[in-house]
Amino acid sequence: MNSFLYDALAGRVVFGAGRRSELVEEVNRLGASRVLLIADPQDEERLNEFRNLLGDLCVATFTDIVQHVPREKAAAALAIAREHAIDATVSVGGGSATGYSKAVALELGTPQLCVPTTYAGSEMTPIWGMSEGGEKRTGRDLRALPATVIYDPELTLGLPVKIAGPSAMNALAHAAEALYATGANPITSLVALEAVRVLTEHVPLMYDSPGNLDERSHVLYGAYLAGATLAVAGTDLHHRTNHVLGGMFNLDHGQMNAVVLPYALAFNKPAIAEPYKRLSDAFGGDAATTVFELVGRIKGPRSLAEIGMPIDGIELAVPLLVEASVRNVRPLNADQARSFLRAAYEGVVPDASLFASHNV
Repeated sequence: MNSFLYDALAGRVVFGAGRRSELVEEVNRLGASRVLLIADPQDEERLNEFRNLLGDLCVATFTDIVQHVPREKAAAALAIAREHAIDATVSVGGGSATGYSKAVALELGTPQLCVPTTYAGSEMTPIWGMSEGGEKRTGRDLRALPATVIYDPELTLGLPVKIAGPSAMNALAHAAEALYATGANPITSLVALEAVRVLTEHVPLMYDSPGNLDERSHVLYGAYLAGATLAVAGTDLHHRTNHVLGGMFNLDHGQMNAVVLPYALAFNKPAIAEPYKRLSDAFGGDAATTVFELVGRIKGPRSLAEIGMPIDGIELAVPLLVEASVRNVRPLNADQARSFLRAAYEGVVPDASLFASHNV
C-alpha cells in the first residue's frame, strides 16, 4: 500500500427529484437573510420560480451570465452584492452561474448555495476560473467552495441533449483525470471509477430518452461523483487545454470537453499505464477510443474545427499549452503540443501512436 494524501472537503449535498422545494430551509441553515440570486436570464420561468421560492430572502439578482466569467462581468456581480449588503449567494444554472457565485465569495467570503442544471461539477469544488484579455486563469481557494448543493434532476429535463451530452462529457473528463492528476489518491479513484461506470452506461440512454427522469437522475449522480473527485484530485492536460482554448477563442466549454478528452487520454497513455488500464476496464474498452465512440454515439462534436476554432489558432495556442502542461503527467514540448492540437482540430481517431515520434 502506497502512502497518500486525501483532503476531505466540507459541504452539504441534497440530492433528489423535487428537492429544490427545500431551498429556503437550506438557506436558513446557512444563517443567511439577504441573498443574491445568480441565474441565466434565458430561462425566465426558472428565474421567476427561484425568486418566488426565496421570497423576501432575495434582495437582488444578477443575470448577465456568459461563459468563462470575464473579469469585468464578475466585477459587476460583486458591485451588486456589495450594494445590497448580501450575506449569501444562490446560483441556479450551469458552471458559468456557479463561476460568478464563486467570484463574489472570493471577495466577500459569503456562503454559496448552488443549484446545478447541467453536469458541470464545479459546484463541488474550490476551483475558480476567470478570463481576461484572451486568457483564462484558474485557482484554488476554499472560499470558493460552495457550502450546499441541491441536485434536483427535474431541473435538467429541459436541457437539450445537444447541450446535455457535451456537458456530461465534462463530468466524464473530471472522473477520468482524477485517476492520474496530481492529487490522485485511492479514495477519489474509487469514486471516479464509479462515476465513469455510471456515466458511460447512462449518458447514451439519456440521449435516447431525454425526457426520462431516471436516466437524467443517473447522469446527474455521475456528474456529482465526478465533481467530487475533481475537487480533491485536480485537473491535468485535458482541462488545462480547455482553459487555454476557451480563454483564447471563447469556445463552448462543454463542446471542448467532448472533443479534447480522447486526445488527452491517448497522449497521456504511455505515462499512466496502470490508471489507464483501470479506466479502460471501467469504460469497457480502450479509454481513448471508447470516449471518442461515445461522443459519436450521442452526436457530439469530435473536432476543434467543428466547434469554431480557427486553423491558425493551433500555432497561437502552442506556447500557452506548453506552459499550461508543465505539471501534466507527461509535459508537452512545442512539437508535441502542435501534434496534439492538430489531431484534435482534425478529429482523427485518437491513438497513442499519433504521438509515437515524441519522447514519453
